[in-house]
Amino acid sequence: MAPSKVVLASPRGYCAGVDRAVDTVERALDHFGPPVYVRREIVHNRHVVSELTGRGAVFVETEEDVPPGAVLVLSAHGVAPEVHRRSAQRNLQVLDATCPLVTKVHAEARRFAARGYTIVLVGHAGHEEVIGTMGEAPQAIRLVESIADVEVLDVPDPERVAYITQTTLSVDETVEIIAALRRRYPAAIGPKRDDICYATQNRQNAVKRLATVVDLVLVIGSQNSSNSNRLVEVTRELGVPAHLIDDERDIDPAWLEGVETVGITSGASAPETLVDGVIAHFRKLGVEHVEAQHAEPEDVHFTLPTELRRAVGS
Repeated sequence: MAPSKVVLASPRGYCAGVDRAVDTVERALDHFGPPVYVRREIVHNRHVVSELTGRGAVFVETEEDVPPGAVLVLSAHGVAPEVHRRSAQRNLQVLDATCPLVTKVHAEARRFAARGYTIVLVGHAGHEEVIGTMGEAPQAIRLVESIADVEVLDVPDPERVAYITQTTLSVDETVEIIAALRRRYPAAIGPKRDDICYATQNRQNAVKRLATVVDLVLVIGSQNSSNSNRLVEVTRELGVPAHLIDDERDIDPAWLEGVETVGITSGASAPETLVDGVIAHFRKLGVEHVEAQHAEPEDVHFTLPTELRRAVGS
């Protein structure tokens, strides 16, 4: 049983930070030659990691797994300061591919800590971005994942509370958590600009529009991709079935029973080639009508890491 139509969300897929991170590894391989070491997954997508591995990238859990003097790329999610210290001790040539929007959150953490604030970080425990951010001011930061966590917070001075957030959260849920925090600590202050990244916001807005015209949404992204999982959650909260898939092979035919229109979107770390594969799958099923929603194009671009530009320029 084939749907009659496929609708593509717009925008979808790679954000500027992911594009920069993947480009960093590719250009490092071109310039230095393999192996180029990468701390953890450069972005949370298994297809991207597999492709880069095939080109000679070596993914490691920690900088201590890298031979002294080798080239090490830090992932888009950011790292704690101690990672930079240990890398320097091993004389590693570090190319920092941390997304500039994550770097902004790190700077906010340092600034609030220096001013004596208890910092409430809204995020998911164990996520690499959260681990890196907490490393900037471990004594000052308290992690909350929900309104319930806010209700049991214990801070030394209720008049000196600041908040920051992980960049890939659900926009609506984060607003509710921050509202709860402000109710409990009316003096709480936050960053001048929202920490949730533009791409996360845009893709959540796009999937909300998509959910109004389809019967099912397929989100292309890996299981460990925070922003991809949030797209599934946002869609389901609107009452529309949604599933996270790595590629077309994950599509369960049972999902399509009674479905006339399928919506497709992709997380910020999923390359467009995966979308093409899913479209090709539906065309094989007999779907002829594929359309894309209209949206203003994203024009955000980040320059490559300074260390790489210097190396390539030399």
